[in-house]
Amino acid sequence: MLSNRFLLLATTALAPVLWGTTYLTTTALLPADRPLLAAFLRALPAGLLLLVLCRRLPRGEWWWKSWVLGVLNIGAFFALLFIAAYRLPGGVAAIVGGLQPLVVALLASRVLHERMTGRVLASGATGAFGVSLIVLQSQARLDAIGILAAVGGTVCMASGIVLSKKWGQPAPLLATTSWQLIAGGLSLLPVLLLLEGLPTTPLTVANLAGYAYLAVAGTAFAYVAWFHGIARLPASTIAFLGLLSPVVAIVLGWAIAGEHLAPIQIAGIVIVLGSIAAVIVARTPKRGFSLHRPRFARGRARNG
Repeated sequence: MLSNRFLLLATTALAPVLWGTTYLTTTALLPADRPLLAAFLRALPAGLLLLVLCRRLPRGEWWWKSWVLGVLNIGAFFALLFIAAYRLPGGVAAIVGGLQPLVVALLASRVLHERMTGRVLASGATGAFGVSLIVLQSQARLDAIGILAAVGGTVCMASGIVLSKKWGQPAPLLATTSWQLIAGGLSLLPVLLLLEGLPTTPLTVANLAGYAYLAVAGTAFAYVAWFHGIARLPASTIAFLGLLSPVVAIVLGWAIAGEHLAPIQIAGIVIVLGSIAAVIVARTPKRGFSLHRPRFARGRARNG
């Protein structure tokens, strides 16, 4: 049924919507200049919480596959995003991230044999342009290391989406999500100790509330919804839904934090939403849509 498909799209879209609240949560509740600490306290506690709920560990090759996916989707992605954010003022990193649908479409066409249509390419370019209108400031300057970090983060996340879909789910969703979050959190620990170090002052109640929100809603729940969608939707559709994050961030900044919303940013929001809608409408089945729970991967052929 089409209604089931749109429910799946809406559920999956909750992930980038929740990620879009990260900026406001960080600025309002978390200590300044500690993005790696925030990333670590998002990933590892969320993974441990889900592991307690599912009580299931990886088996066989899924020990290393979970680590690879955890590094790509969380550990390396968060670290590179941190570097890009510090070295690329004016939202340039977000613009590079806006190219992710195009990167995913290219990888999916090679690895998953998904068809890369002209509509997807046009929508991807349009979506990236819309993101640039939302976040780019005239005083933005380019930095080689920052650009490389932003590109690396985009490629990591895109690769994680494609590999997650290729390898499937060898266990219930809560279990596979917990494995990736724990692997990503542990891979962030040495980066945190090297670049930031541990906190030297006690965390406040507001800090703890912010970390708890990011860990439970912005990470545990969001990644369960995200990986649920990856298992059932085309990879390129998933990537386009990710463009909702900067839209939510800018709207929340205007509605809650009282930030100014310029006409050009409103135009960018409309363009981004239009690019997402164009891909979703193009992939809507004409004769209904059936949602089946993905079978757990069995054997080497099913595991890729």
